[in-house]
Amino acid sequence: MSFRNSQSSPGISLARLLLASTLIVTGGWRLWRAYEGVAISGPDLGFSVAELVLGVLVAAAWRLPVTAMLAAVLVLAEAALAHPFWSARGAAAGTHLLQFMKDAGLAGGFLLVALTSSGRRR
Repeated sequence: MSFRNSQSSPGISLARLLLASTLIVTGGWRLWRAYEGVAISGPDLGFSVAELVLGVLVAAAWRLPVTAMLAAVLVLAEAALAHPFWSARGAAAGTHLLQFMKDAGLAGGFLLVALTSSGRRR
């Protein structure tokens, strides 16, 4: 069985949509909060826009190898910037480590999608 040809599998599609939903909800939530007047830094705003756009593109399976790979890189970059467990102390170190590893797992999921997709536009 070739994983590259299994893109139309309902299970694979569900997994892709669940991964994409993390970016859509996270990016959309931050953008909505900024719209409501909550202060958000320039880099956070940029990450939020990128998350929302990449999440929608991955959900739509548009140029999936590229968009999923970009999503993996984005999630890892954000994890490194937002959760520096290596420099935290006390309870914060554990919290940052758990959040970093959650993001690393998401990045792994996006990497798996990128490496197993056919590259065809849906």
